[in-house]
Amino acid sequence: MGLAVVLLVSVPVLNYLFFSKVTNAGLSFTEPLQLPALLEPKLINGEKVFELTPIAGETFFRGEKTARTMGYNQGFMGPTIRVNRGDNFVANVTNTLDVDTTVHWHGMHVPPEMDGTPHQNIAPGETWVSRFPILNEASTMWYHPHPHGKTAEQVFRGLVGLFLIEDENSQGLGLPNTYGVDDIPLVIQERLFDDDGGLHYELNKGAYYGDTILVNGTHNPFVEVPAGLVRLRLLNGSNARAYHFGFEDDRTFHQIATDGGLLEAPVAIDRIRLSPGERVEVVVDFTDAASVLLKSFPENGLLETAESVLADLIGNGHFDILKIVPQPAIIPPTITALPAKLNDIKRWHPDEADKVRRLVLGGPVTAGPRMPGPGPRIPINGKLMDMARVDEIVCLNDIEIWEIVNRGGQPHPFHIHDVQFLILDRNGAPPAATEAGWKDTVMVEANETLRFITQFTTYSSTHVPYMYHCHILEHEDGGMMGQFLVVDMECDLDAPIVLPGMTHDH
Repeated sequence: MGLAVVLLVSVPVLNYLFFSKVTNAGLSFTEPLQLPALLEPKLINGEKVFELTPIAGETFFRGEKTARTMGYNQGFMGPTIRVNRGDNFVANVTNTLDVDTTVHWHGMHVPPEMDGTPHQNIAPGETWVSRFPILNEASTMWYHPHPHGKTAEQVFRGLVGLFLIEDENSQGLGLPNTYGVDDIPLVIQERLFDDDGGLHYELNKGAYYGDTILVNGTHNPFVEVPAGLVRLRLLNGSNARAYHFGFEDDRTFHQIATDGGLLEAPVAIDRIRLSPGERVEVVVDFTDAASVLLKSFPENGLLETAESVLADLIGNGHFDILKIVPQPAIIPPTITALPAKLNDIKRWHPDEADKVRRLVLGGPVTAGPRMPGPGPRIPINGKLMDMARVDEIVCLNDIEIWEIVNRGGQPHPFHIHDVQFLILDRNGAPPAATEAGWKDTVMVEANETLRFITQFTTYSSTHVPYMYHCHILEHEDGGMMGQFLVVDMECDLDAPIVLPGMTHDH
């Protein structure tokens, strides 16, 4: 009898706390959404040359005072870089901060020495020149710092920008593509603020979780869009939290792209989850001209949500994100329906794989130095990140299956540099249609085994590695990261490869 009474009382209370209560309720949505400016390049000797300058700033978000921030070419965040496949890209990155930094081109297929990892450190006052051809297909990429053990706080301070790629296929589809009008970038981040409006950085439950949402650096935002089909490019730029996006009126929308490119066909959905580092492109029909809230919903059942909140917080917040206000007066896009086909994706058969590589997330630590970052010490294959150790060696042009086994008590978004991959299965089940495209970051659930397939082409080095890591930034800074080389040589993986200043342990 007593238990029944407790259940009758507790279930509605828990339902309210986890599902009905909005963490950031009470917003008036009176601030116009800031749109990152497009960064204009100089055309020099057939190269598109962009100037990026990490700077310290003071930015007003809320409260009475400004917050101490960082940005690229401005006080907070950075401009949007937009290029075409086949362009020759150059970035001159001049560090005016008083700390070391790097710029990583997240999702991009680039030479390892141009990847912007801790191995391409930029000291205060130095300029780093990153040069590579744009080989990726049309997609929404991004750039952010990747300094050794210090990534989380620099991203938290504002060092984030979008990197958009177009190609002949995407330009011929008639998709909404007028930047800032019917093609809207949305960088979603969360923050904790002091009472006076200053940014507050502290770990809670092993990472950084906030209670205030910023969209493109705007608190309490609204955006006016055409009363027609509108493309939203969503980036989860938060340090740790996953989001489960949808609209307050539960309207259906269409996903058209994953991290690395367009899907083969549009997918009709009413919710989409993004873990830190992931991107998605969706097209929403606003021809009804009705204003609507973009939200992040709790995604699990009551019991799962309660367990998740108690364990790690990731992905179960209930937030209002952005008010979208369709305007018939804004000229709508000429497209009135999405094409049935968006892209051709070459898919490898698992039998084509030259190697299956197994990585275990979590478990006991067996190797690795103490990292300078503040996050928890969570290993991959028992090892914490070591700048002087190469963990895996890959043969150039090999097709590989990576088997990611999560033995930890919480989900981990796994990110690999250099390549885009295709998910084969989750615990043996094929991926959902929303994950059936090119990916570079993927959430691996607790006690889950996820397999993906990819090919390592174009670039190789015997001494400059790429990275793979958890994209919960405090986990990465705490050592949940490894290094791999792609080598073009007599590829005997059992033979030692001598690397200057490095060891190989596999």
